[in-house]
Amino acid sequence: MDRSPQAESSAAVSVRNLKMGYGSRVLLESASFDVHPGEIVVILGGSGSGKSSLMKNLIGLYPPLAGDILIKGVSLIRAGAEEKAALQRKLGVMYQSGALFGSLTVLENIRFPLDRFTDLSLEEKNLAARMLLHTLEMRHAESLMPSELSGGMLKRVAIARAMALGCDILLLDEPSLGLSPKLVKDLRAVIMDVKKTFASAVLLVEQNAGLALTVAERGYLLHNGRIVASGPISELRDDRLMRDLYLGNTPQGH
Repeated sequence: MDRSPQAESSAAVSVRNLKMGYGSRVLLESASFDVHPGEIVVILGGSGSGKSSLMKNLIGLYPPLAGDILIKGVSLIRAGAEEKAALQRKLGVMYQSGALFGSLTVLENIRFPLDRFTDLSLEEKNLAARMLLHTLEMRHAESLMPSELSGGMLKRVAIARAMALGCDILLLDEPSLGLSPKLVKDLRAVIMDVKKTFASAVLLVEQNAGLALTVAERGYLLHNGRIVASGPISELRDDRLMRDLYLGNTPQGH
C-alpha cells in the first residue's frame, strides 16, 4: 500500500496507525488504510470487533487514542472546531438503524441536512431531495413516514439523506443488518448505483461477507483488535483466515 504524502493527499480518507478504544480498553490498534475517490472499500469484522466504534472515530464523534485520520489530506484530529465541522460535512453517514426522524416524512428526512446547512429555497431543497429519491427508485415514497417503510426502503432513504449535501465520502455502518438475502442483493445494486452516479468514495463496515465480497474493490479484515488481512477483494477472498472466519459458513452472494 502506498503511504506516501502524495497518496494521502489524493485519498478521500486516510487512516494512519490508528489506536482506538475507551479508557484502558483497546478495541483496535496499528490500523492504517486509504479510501480513494470512486472506489468502494469494506472493513469486514465480526460482532464486537470494533467496526462501529471505528466509524465513530472516522466521523469525529470520538477521538482516537493515537494515530491520525485525514479527510482529503486534512487531519480531522488536529483540526479546529470550524475546520472540523467543514470536514465532517464532506462525510455522508448511514447509521446502522437508519436513524430517520419518525415525525418527518421521507422527503423531509432527506431534506433535513439541506435545511440545516444551506440557504437554498424550499423549492430548491425539495428538488434536490426528489432527485435523490428518483436515483434510488424511491420517488413514490416521498410522503410516507418511516414507520410505513420496509427495512430495505429505510436503508435507501437513509443513504439518500447521507448524500443530500453532495458528500465526497459515503460511510455505511453495517447496511445489510436486519435485511433478508433478497434485500441484501437489492442493497448491493443501490451501493453500486451510488458509486456510479456520484463518483463518491464509499466505505462500508460489515460483517456480511456475501455483501462485502461482491460490492467492494478492496477490503480489510478485522480480528482480535488488528487488521489481519487486506488487499483487492479477489486476494482477500483467498486469504486463509478470511476463509476460516467467514467463507466456511457464509455463502457468497448472500
